[in-house]
Amino acid sequence: MNFPTNLKYTRDHEWIRVEGDTARVGITDYAQSELGEIVYVDITTEGETLNREAVFGTIEAVKTVSDLFLPVSGEVLEFNRQLEDKPELVNASPYEDGWLIRIKPADPAELDSLLSAEAYQQLIG
Repeated sequence: MNFPTNLKYTRDHEWIRVEGDTARVGITDYAQSELGEIVYVDITTEGETLNREAVFGTIEAVKTVSDLFLPVSGEVLEFNRQLEDKPELVNASPYEDGWLIRIKPADPAELDSLLSAEAYQQLIG
């Protein structure tokens, strides 16, 4: 299982990668493997400003539907449109092609409360 050290992680299995004044958000390799085959990603919060841990969408696998939680407060700038036709990208490439949203964090200090790769690995065992 892959845990890139340049990312921050949540206890709800989302990751965030800061890219200048914006950031990309997705689900972890662990989360996609637990969900199984991803068949649909539903994100309708593009353009909205949400608080940390707010639900920004859902992800549907063959066996379940799970809420997606925002790692830090901010504005949802963009949804990964590739996922409309290819939701399986989340399974194949959770940290690259399978990212979910791009956000503009409202308070970069909130990143300090997230988990490092090592702490996330300890969380999931």
